[in-house]
Amino acid sequence: MFFLLNLLGVLVVIGLIFLCSPNKRNVKWKSIFILLIVEFLITWFMLETKIGTWTINKIASFFTWLIACANDGISFAFPSVMANEHVDFFFSALLPIIFIITFFDILSYFGILTWIIDKVGWVISKISGLPKLESFFSIQMMFLGNTEALAVIRQQLIVLKENRLLTFGIMSMSSISGSIIGAYLTMVPATYVFAAIPLNCLNALLIASMLNPVEVSKEEDVVYVPTKEEKKDFFSTISNSMIVGMNMVIVILAMVIGYVALTTLLNGFLGFFVTGLTIQKIFSIIFSPFAFLLGLTGHDAMYVAQLMGIKLATNEFVAMMDLKDNINGLAPHTVAVATTFLTSFANFSTVGMIYGTFNSILGEDKSSSIGKNVWKLLVSGIGVSMLSAMIVGLFVW
Repeated sequence: MFFLLNLLGVLVVIGLIFLCSPNKRNVKWKSIFILLIVEFLITWFMLETKIGTWTINKIASFFTWLIACANDGISFAFPSVMANEHVDFFFSALLPIIFIITFFDILSYFGILTWIIDKVGWVISKISGLPKLESFFSIQMMFLGNTEALAVIRQQLIVLKENRLLTFGIMSMSSISGSIIGAYLTMVPATYVFAAIPLNCLNALLIASMLNPVEVSKEEDVVYVPTKEEKKDFFSTISNSMIVGMNMVIVILAMVIGYVALTTLLNGFLGFFVTGLTIQKIFSIIFSPFAFLLGLTGHDAMYVAQLMGIKLATNEFVAMMDLKDNINGLAPHTVAVATTFLTSFANFSTVGMIYGTFNSILGEDKSSSIGKNVWKLLVSGIGVSMLSAMIVGLFVW
């Protein structure tokens, strides 16, 4: 019965996204069906086959090794802190971002990451029949993050029409940056983090093609390739990467501190009017129908609904820290769907980041399409996270 509820959830989410589409006649159902088939095959491969499990374990081990490398640098700067058995969130999850983002930029500098993005993006475009640039962008987000991926294709964004620009804003809600994976792995199971990454990539394409279907001619279906003149020297690149990484750490830390404090403040006000009422309880009620469609019941359904709301209102780090503290008392299916749902940047603050990036690249006039369609970005972010969690949930009981 719970499996059928989970399967029904996939259909319900797609149906709701379709109802939100302002251009239902142009939705390419063949591409959507193909993407869903590919997602089911990828999830089956990763979670149900020995080769898939072995691959995920090897990738997880590699990221664990990267974190260990980062910890050596952190230990040099903070030897007494890292010598403790229990290291704080700031040191264990955030500071490693500085090294990992530098590592990914080194891969990009030597063309390794660019080659992977090009090949995988080309395959996705051929399989789905969707435009090349959108397909490449979905892969770029997976490794680089939303704002970084937008910056990479900025020259092409400048010449795109406004209706197509909106597609990239919608897709940007569902990104995950490779530099942030290490932080996730310190809090939640690696298996479901790595399962969520390709599913979010494909679901971003799927939902964007429903919420904002756009016809792209062959002449327009091209991908911008940066020139050699745009590339900086190696040491300037890695030095800048470290500064960018530190800035990212500060931004995440500020958001975590601020949002946790604001949540406590809001709970204090709510408790003043209604004893025991918290924002978490309100979110658990709002998102509970979708939690039940994840194949959950009772306490687990309400708890996951609460995590969904926390992620949307604050960010995934706040929700993951909560999940980490309660993960041992949860069923495998609950852990799988909760972790998968949380593995993306989709929240209110992400909308601001996307608008700010568009504004800096394109100016106020062209970026107005984002401001006018905030609801589409939020629907996309929630829809992608929900769909990915539901697909993973079908394979874990």
